[in-house]
Amino acid sequence: MPILIPCLICYFCSVPENSSKKIALVSVINDLVTDNRVNKTCLTLLECGYSVTLIGRKLKRSLPLPDWNFNAERMKLIFTKGVAFYLFFNLRLFFKLLFKKADMLYANDLDTLLPNYLVSKIKNIPLIYDSHELFTEVPELQNSKFKRRIWKLLEKFIVPKLKHCITVNGSIAKIYEEQYKTKFHVVRNIPEAIKNFKPKSKQELNLPLDKKIILLQGAGINIDRGAEELIDAMNFVEGAILYIIGSGDVWNNLQERVKFQNLQKKVVLIHKIPKGELMHYTHHADIGLSIDKNTNLNYYYSLPNKLFDYIHAGVPLLASRLPEIEKIILQYNIGDFIEDHKAATIAHKLNELLSSPKLQEFKQNTIQAAKELNWSLEKEKLICVIKLATNLKDNHRN
Repeated sequence: MPILIPCLICYFCSVPENSSKKIALVSVINDLVTDNRVNKTCLTLLECGYSVTLIGRKLKRSLPLPDWNFNAERMKLIFTKGVAFYLFFNLRLFFKLLFKKADMLYANDLDTLLPNYLVSKIKNIPLIYDSHELFTEVPELQNSKFKRRIWKLLEKFIVPKLKHCITVNGSIAKIYEEQYKTKFHVVRNIPEAIKNFKPKSKQELNLPLDKKIILLQGAGINIDRGAEELIDAMNFVEGAILYIIGSGDVWNNLQERVKFQNLQKKVVLIHKIPKGELMHYTHHADIGLSIDKNTNLNYYYSLPNKLFDYIHAGVPLLASRLPEIEKIILQYNIGDFIEDHKAATIAHKLNELLSSPKLQEFKQNTIQAAKELNWSLEKEKLICVIKLATNLKDNHRN
């Protein structure tokens, strides 16, 4: 029996595929549908000549998988949160990666890194690690020193050993490089340039014709993202309706807040929808919001996806003064800032901006910003990392 196990491992790891293409296995802990960064990664791997399988998980409220040009598999798990969930997910992912042929592994975030690292060593294939955030600094871990310590130990154990690492902005890259003496390439989560897109009309989307549209969108509307105070602020905003579209830990709280304050006519909550559908709403917004609080390093150094979605839709921004966000807004002169998260402060700035001629100026400036901030330019950095990992593997074989 001890001899049989490694033999089986060797067999499954080397079983031939019908396709002559190299195979990349991409893993992420979410349900795949709304993760546009991972989607763009898979398409870039295709462009580099890989056959791609994306692996994630399926939740009770998961949307159907789109018709992608790559394979996608979602694992159903018994546990959905807590230690048991992470252990079970990593175990399932380990065996799925182990018994699939692969020429490259691509791990998204720290919660998929361990099984990817172990399998990359067993199979002697390259691993690219893409850290979407300062994982150990997220607010969910700040109140649990034990959990944070476990993740930090895992990060310290693996990251210094990695050769191909990516993250989302320069600030986070600098932190990782200082901590682990490992090079992190910066690939920002910038969308494709929008071509031949015809947004649905306001009538089709049931949007009001006589009011301005304020929009907060995102798949991670969690604690300290400013959504609660934003709803409170709508008591003092006139001539506008707030749309919050997405999902997150505070979603139920937001629903209760709207109901308690009787704001149903001024605040509309729409649970997460596919990117293609969301774009129609984004294009009709008069102001796009990104108002995370400076309560942890992960938020402080964040560069949210929605920032670029707003820019490509021609939507001026109202944001909190966080360094990576402030850099973009000031560089292109496409928005304004709130100075604190008091409801009165947010309301005052919204009212001021909605009635200001600067709003049209900001909107006009997004055109140039969108030209320079697009995925066709940004993905070249990712292609370089993929080619570097591929060439190193090929050279090692030779």
